[in-house]
Amino acid sequence: MKINENFLKLKENYLFAEVGRKTAAYRAAHPGKEVIRLSIGDVTLPLAPAVIAAMHKAVDDMAKKETFKGYGPDATCYGYDALLDSILSSYARKGVQLGKGEVFISDGAKSDCGNILDIFSAENTVLIPDPVYPAYFDVNVMAGRNIVFAAATEENGFLPMPDESVKADIIYICSPNNPTGAAYTKTQLKAWVDYAKEQNAVILYDAAYEYFVTDESLARSIYQVEGAKEVAIELCSYSKTAGFTGVRCGYTVVPEALVRGGVSLNRLWARRQSTKFNGTSYITQMGAAAVFTEEGERQIDENINYYRNNAKIITSCLDGLGVSYTGGKNSPYIWMTCPHGMTSWEFFDYLLENANVVGTPGSGFGNNGEGFFRLTAFGTEENTREACARMTALLKN
Repeated sequence: MKINENFLKLKENYLFAEVGRKTAAYRAAHPGKEVIRLSIGDVTLPLAPAVIAAMHKAVDDMAKKETFKGYGPDATCYGYDALLDSILSSYARKGVQLGKGEVFISDGAKSDCGNILDIFSAENTVLIPDPVYPAYFDVNVMAGRNIVFAAATEENGFLPMPDESVKADIIYICSPNNPTGAAYTKTQLKAWVDYAKEQNAVILYDAAYEYFVTDESLARSIYQVEGAKEVAIELCSYSKTAGFTGVRCGYTVVPEALVRGGVSLNRLWARRQSTKFNGTSYITQMGAAAVFTEEGERQIDENINYYRNNAKIITSCLDGLGVSYTGGKNSPYIWMTCPHGMTSWEFFDYLLENANVVGTPGSGFGNNGEGFFRLTAFGTEENTREACARMTALLKN
């Protein structure tokens, strides 16, 4: 018996687990200190009333023989009609037309960003931005793929553009970006679509934060870009859109037009999912189906505006301190420069020990993240204001 030795190439701890470990150790050593976490992207507001009502009804359905649900639809990867219809209507409002057979329901975008790799050869070269959400990198290390990087830097606004000299088969793009908060315009994404066509590559487009976009020049779906259906798979999540971090639901779009080697990637993904996945629960799907209703969208907009306001509180704090940053607008993440030339982990320790505030060190997202620090807008307003007051007192000199 042999283990998958690619796992030995990973860092010992996943980034957010390491942040959690260090935070827990500090709390244990300083039980009287109130630590505020602006590190992980976990939401703090409850689910919208429309979602709760739909889930309660679904629970009642499960209590009656005539409405009880066991396994989902025959093709469990496709989900229930109510949810699929709501997703298709949401895309239609963005000017994108999709068919039900192009949308696959899952337990979240994080799972699918790794699972989707099952339909691709391990011999493919993967292009990943640096800095990047760690899961993109780790899942490809686990599979033993060759990885190349697109440098995201202050000079390019943390939005790297295609390099014609780089050959790639699979391309990860997250916009608005985690961790930097930067977001591509539709024009910039068109360059990536054209590049993918030239390379015969496939873009894996993570749209987990698209509901934070308010600027009409920015894309909320890569399918708003001409030709994208021929080159892109879109990964979406209800976690940040509707606060489903503890409920778990997402969806992946694989267009019928996406064909490689004469083979439909839609069919491959359907085959993979029907073998390895039994579907998202009926109760969860009915809750998700309420998200994109008229009332549901009004309610989740209220929640998202709450987090947008938290982002403004943080960016106003950094403006007052003269600290440069990216994000905070069209994004729940603020990517700040570490003050006084500190490394990202030095600043993590400094902020934790002197202000009892936790963020995420940029170096954990890649080499180009060194010297930067990620804060999130997903805390409570009270904690966000208090954290900013502490940072101001600490850094104003």
